[in-house]
Amino acid sequence: MIGQIYHAIFYQPIFNALVWFYNIIPGHDVGVAIILVTIVLKLILYPFSAQSIKAQKRMQELQPKLDELKTKFKDDKQGLAKGTMELYKQEKISPFSSCLPLLIQFPFLIAVYSVFRNGLVGGEKMNALYSFIHNPGNLNPLSFGILDMSKANIILAVLAGLAQWWVSKMLVAKKQPNVPGAKDESMTAVMNKQMTIFMPLMTVFIGISLPAGLTLYWLVTTVLTGVQQLYTFRKKQVN
Repeated sequence: MIGQIYHAIFYQPIFNALVWFYNIIPGHDVGVAIILVTIVLKLILYPFSAQSIKAQKRMQELQPKLDELKTKFKDDKQGLAKGTMELYKQEKISPFSSCLPLLIQFPFLIAVYSVFRNGLVGGEKMNALYSFIHNPGNLNPLSFGILDMSKANIILAVLAGLAQWWVSKMLVAKKQPNVPGAKDESMTAVMNKQMTIFMPLMTVFIGISLPAGLTLYWLVTTVLTGVQQLYTFRKKQVN
């Protein structure tokens, strides 16, 4: 039952959108179709990703006050926990506010993974097409004349890693003035710097084991996320 609901609500619409774009694009380039599907999905999920980006940025801006609490309650874990929750309440922010939008996007990510990993082979997979979508028989995996979207591609994996580094770097808070009695760098700042390196490397590592179609989706959606972050932060600065 759950599988049927997932198939009808998530997998089937994404797969049909991919085939529809494939049919109308001159030359039937599946790479271009993947890019267009990625843009459509990004537009649909824009409100959720925007909320996540804003929440992450607010948590970064709140870090100096959290560092002050760590210094004030250095040997009092209970006091630190209480003070932290009071600070969140005062600033009207939830520490989980950046996680919920990501969880909402998760079913879409699974569907995209299924479509781009299995949907390029044609055959029985074409049974998922709506009646008004033309069945091309198979989706030619050759894209841009040189890339096979059904096989792993290290170049796309590296580009996706670089895009992830750009996005992660943008979210790292600027170094704040030292809080009296605190260490030069907070643990959060150190972790942020480590994630800036770890996430791109993990992206490349995973990307070289996935079909290029999925890696292309990952690359495009990461770039679009970076553009969205730039817009969100610039808009906040202007306001």
